[in-house]
Amino acid sequence: MKALIAGAGIGGLTTALFLHRAGIEVEIFERAEAVRELGVGINMLPHAVGLLAELGLMAALDAAAIRTRELIYANRFGQIVWRELRGIEAGHAVPQFSIHRGTLLGLIHRAVIDRLGPGAIRTNCAVTGFEQEGRRATVYLSEAGKSLQASGDLLVGADGIHSTVRANLYPDEGPPIWNGVMLWRGATWWPTWRDGRTIAIAGGNHAKFVFYPIGKDPDNPGMRLTNWAVRARSRQATSRTLTLGDWSRPGKLDEVLPFVRDRFHLDYVDPAEIIRATGAFHEYPNCDREPLPRWSFGRVALLGDAAHPMYPVGSNGASQAILDASSLAEHLRTQGSVEAALAAYDAERRPNTAQIVHSNRKGGPEGVIDLVESRAPDGFDDIETVASYEERQRVVRGYASLAGFAADNPQGTVKQAKGRLRP
Repeated sequence: MKALIAGAGIGGLTTALFLHRAGIEVEIFERAEAVRELGVGINMLPHAVGLLAELGLMAALDAAAIRTRELIYANRFGQIVWRELRGIEAGHAVPQFSIHRGTLLGLIHRAVIDRLGPGAIRTNCAVTGFEQEGRRATVYLSEAGKSLQASGDLLVGADGIHSTVRANLYPDEGPPIWNGVMLWRGATWWPTWRDGRTIAIAGGNHAKFVFYPIGKDPDNPGMRLTNWAVRARSRQATSRTLTLGDWSRPGKLDEVLPFVRDRFHLDYVDPAEIIRATGAFHEYPNCDREPLPRWSFGRVALLGDAAHPMYPVGSNGASQAILDASSLAEHLRTQGSVEAALAAYDAERRPNTAQIVHSNRKGGPEGVIDLVESRAPDGFDDIETVASYEERQRVVRGYASLAGFAADNPQGTVKQAKGRLRP
């Protein structure tokens, strides 16, 4: 069996590793001239980390990433709304990792080259269309200005939010959907905070500020490569002035600083200070697409952001793509035909990711901050008088169950979330 994969991102490359392990030949087509290690910080949740460990990538992850120990949600004054341990400390068999997206892509890319050979990925080679006939799927390609084609037993569309494969399957869908919220993101070396393994997300309805380490300097334990993000509704930008789904658009200081100046009163970091110290950073319109009625069509299926682009909430986008990859390979290994395997993969993965897309639109687990700030916009003396532990738990734990990373034996939730985040 031979699989053709459109897209050499995290989803496409991880799919290649799982298919290769199942004994399936793989050829990957990437429209960019090279597989570049771009982006900023992301979190890999334990259910996805466990799958990467199955692929033999745990040592590389441990060397490059931070084992996340704790997650804290707070209001804009740094008053704690919810806190819990993560990864192994929370009862999982494997860690949660905070890592630079480019670093993660790089180590998966190197594994593909090592195991499948350098010829498995054809860069500067865009899939422009496809067709199915009998037991074959054929893709039409544009490679360095030349029109070519390739054939295999199936085609996996893992070509992102602007997927050509998806556009061929749903030609009337239109552009991604933007909710008017902008996301500014950057990473810079910053003094280690707390244990150097903590994620903090502060702020609710007006703006959120995200702060966590994604890399360490072995020669200077007092510093961490630290990811920051600001999410806020922009009145300056319109969908006509933006390239929706473009992660590489440069950010501007005069657009992001008004959302953090005088708004946040955090003892552990001045958001404006770390933003200014970063230098170049990026902005991204908060985009997704409506969940689809089906992903699989005979010998063609969608995967990752091509199938279920979602708001970057709850640390879930890349993790769900890795779950897709594992599921697809397993069904191809166990089902009697390609068509049956893709249909079973669709039935397993699509309904759940649709729920996550809708949940992320409402704030996902971070909705617990919105809940508290809507009731106590100027802060509180006792969190229990604003929202009970049980109410807050339903928001956070409900999302973990939906996304598939709830620990079997959860540990470490701090029932009384008291105090402020301190240096």
